[in-house]
Amino acid sequence: MRKFFGTDGIRGQANKYPMTAEMALKVGMAAGLVFKNGGHRHRVVIGKDTRLSGYMLETALVAGFTSVGMDVFLLGPMPTPAVAMLTRSLRTDLGVMISASHNPFQDNGIKFFGPDGFKLSDEIEKTIEDMVESDMTPLLAGTRELGRAKRIDGAQQRYIEFAKRTLPREMSLEGLRVVIDCANGAAYKVAPEALWELGADVISMGVSPDGYNINKDCGSTSTDALSRKVHEVRADIGIALDGDADRVIIVDENGTVIDGDQLMAVVAQSWQAHDRLSAPGIVATVMSNLGLERYLQELGLGLARTKVGDRYVVEHMRANGYNVGGEQSGHIVLSDFATTGDGLIAALQVLACVKDQDRPVSEVCKRFEPVPQILKNVRYKGGLPLEQDLVKSAIEDGEARLGTSGRLVIRASGTEPLIRVMAEGDDADLVKQVVNDIAGVVASAAA
Repeated sequence: MRKFFGTDGIRGQANKYPMTAEMALKVGMAAGLVFKNGGHRHRVVIGKDTRLSGYMLETALVAGFTSVGMDVFLLGPMPTPAVAMLTRSLRTDLGVMISASHNPFQDNGIKFFGPDGFKLSDEIEKTIEDMVESDMTPLLAGTRELGRAKRIDGAQQRYIEFAKRTLPREMSLEGLRVVIDCANGAAYKVAPEALWELGADVISMGVSPDGYNINKDCGSTSTDALSRKVHEVRADIGIALDGDADRVIIVDENGTVIDGDQLMAVVAQSWQAHDRLSAPGIVATVMSNLGLERYLQELGLGLARTKVGDRYVVEHMRANGYNVGGEQSGHIVLSDFATTGDGLIAALQVLACVKDQDRPVSEVCKRFEPVPQILKNVRYKGGLPLEQDLVKSAIEDGEARLGTSGRLVIRASGTEPLIRVMAEGDDADLVKQVVNDIAGVVASAAA
């Protein structure tokens, strides 16, 4: 069992354990030692989002890495997928992103990418944890072998060019009015610039970060303002990124929200038609709607499901040769281009479909009718409420009531102290009743 790492790196409230400067220092030391192999000069690239606590954690990580002899390249505010891309492009041994993704500014996190641009395995994260809890003093670099740190100029332009090249050179977004909401986060400069360079008429939102307003009433988890803006300016499409821009949610010309399941369906159908799918299906998590699975079956495609977390989606894609995967929440992984979820690149693929089909976004992106799906979050303070007999019995009863016409997914969140209770099925009233019953029992057990 890992103590600090969750489904997406280390995460918690800033300046409280485990998201303290001391922990960041030790994690930097440990990760640096784990990835120092061979006699060459070792390097790590560090990006961050726009949270106030990013300054503290960035400085502590730099101290940790340089103390074990690693040179540090600092990117400043950059999307998570840009850090993954630049880890490979700059030939570094390790990539680090300081972000808590869609969480509010009070939280922060540290996630790692290996030299291949992919997130670390559970085993490597456990090795880093073991190092953190050991005495690393004897392993520190000598005074002549300490690392250096420098800011990398032009990193934003490198990522913008990379994103643009995922579209055919002749593809132009001219004639499309696009509202982009960057959640006052990591993509506040690069996303609007990339869209503008591709020819779109761009209206930007969420591009004035102040350290506190990341994800606040904006971005992929709060799309009301984006929907209103699309109506106001009569835009063709709205694009909402989250704080670190590894997920995307679309709003059509009517202001209707289009989630990650629909976007995966759009890409899957388009890539199948152009013979670009590397496997006869896509990869999603247990949270994806049953309607997506049925739609893919109609196309002759399969849906492989994994645990929640884009890292598990990517692992299954790599192991089984898929090149399209993602999550309902908007993590879309297109492995022809990227090693992790990339909100901007996924949005560009959707825009390419809109241009190719020359139809409104509401028609292009509505591929299936979702079956009724309800999710309730139950907060708990500690313990293992899912291990209690009453909860197990309630879950078994819910599964029996749904039968073969629905699904039930109960899990503990990997990033917050929440039990997520999700059910879906053709009978909306039954689904609602099952979720409420189970959530009530879990709440009692967690009290």
